Amino acid sequence: MKKGCFIVAVVCVVVVVLLGEVGVTRAVTCSPLELSPCVAAITSSQPPSSECCSKLREQRPCFCGYLKDPNLKQYVNSPSAKRVASTCGVPTPRC
Repeated sequence: MKKGCFIVAVVCVVVVVLLGEVGVTRAVTCSPLELSPCVAAITSSQPPSSECCSKLREQRPCFCGYLKDPNLKQYVNSPSAKRVASTCGVPTPRC
């Protein structure tokens, strides 16, 4: 019977560890420089690269902070930036 209890305990520990791993998320470092792969798409009519779209999705939690910065607001709020974000499927933030 002790062997059965041990196996149940091990299974419980494994489940707890696995559930803990699912909830772990990577912290985002908010840096507008991370969006440099999008410069060409924003300043021209070329479509955004997959790297640009990936960076937009990654930096999405930072957009409201960028909009509050007077130096960045004009770029984040520009029609070109909105076009690129829309093409990448990244919604415009509501701050």
